[in-house]
Amino acid sequence: MTDKKEVSKERLQYHLKMKYGDVAEYVLLPGDRARVDLMAVYLKDVVISGNNREYYAKTGYYNNIRVTIMSTGMGAPAAAIAIEELANIGAKVFIRTGSTGALQPEIDLGDLIIPNGAAKNEGTTRMYEPVSVPAVPSFDVLVALVQAAEELKDRLNFKYHVGIISTDDAFYAESQKFIKKLTSLGILSLDMESSAIFTVARLRKLRAGSILAASENFSRNIIIPEQTPEPLVEGWKKETQVALRAIEILENKKQ
Repeated sequence: MTDKKEVSKERLQYHLKMKYGDVAEYVLLPGDRARVDLMAVYLKDVVISGNNREYYAKTGYYNNIRVTIMSTGMGAPAAAIAIEELANIGAKVFIRTGSTGALQPEIDLGDLIIPNGAAKNEGTTRMYEPVSVPAVPSFDVLVALVQAAEELKDRLNFKYHVGIISTDDAFYAESQKFIKKLTSLGILSLDMESSAIFTVARLRKLRAGSILAASENFSRNIIIPEQTPEPLVEGWKKETQVALRAIEILENKKQ
C-alpha cells in the first residue's frame, strides 16, 4: 500500500505547491487568505512563498527570525493537510492565529483566547487516533503564548483567557442545545481547526499552539454582523503580535 507521507516527503507539495526553502521553521496559520496580508505587516523582507487553493503564504523576518504566515482555509481537513505538507518541507512549529465564537459571558468581542486543549468535535482527527486521546497544544508553545500575552496585554490593551475550546466541523449545525451544553461545561469558545493542528503536529513529533480572537459571543447573543467589526480586526492584529513574540521566546530558549 502507498504511504502518502513517505512518497510526498521533501517534494513539491501537491496542495500547497511549496517546496523545501519556501517555508520557515515557524509558521503562523490564519484561516482566511486575506488575513495573511494583514499579519505580514509585522514582518520584514516579505516575499510570497506559496499561493495555491486556500493556501496562500508569505515569508519574512521578525527580529531576524524567519517566519511563514500561511492560510489554511476553513475546517479541520484543510488544516490537517496544511500541517502534513508543511512538515514535509521543513516547518517545525505551528501557531494557529484565527477567530473563535465565544461561549462564556465574560469574553468580549476581540478578546484573545489561548486554548490549553480542544474538544475533538470534528471528524478529521478520528482518522488519526481515537477520540479519547486529548487534543492539546505543545506545552512550551502554550507557555510562550501565555508569557507573550502577559507581556503585551497592557501595552496593546487586550484581555486574554486560557482554557478549553471546542473544534467543530459543521458551522451551521451548532444547535442551541449543543452550545448550551458546551457553555455549561466551561468551554471557552468554538473554532474549526485547532484540534486537528494539535493532533497532527503531535503525531508528527512537532510543536503547535493556538491563539484566537473572539468574533462573537453566543451566550450574549452577539453574532458577527455582515461587516467585520473593528474589535475583531484589532483582535487579529493583537494575536499576531502575541504569536510573533511567542516565537521569539521559543527561539531565544534554543540559544
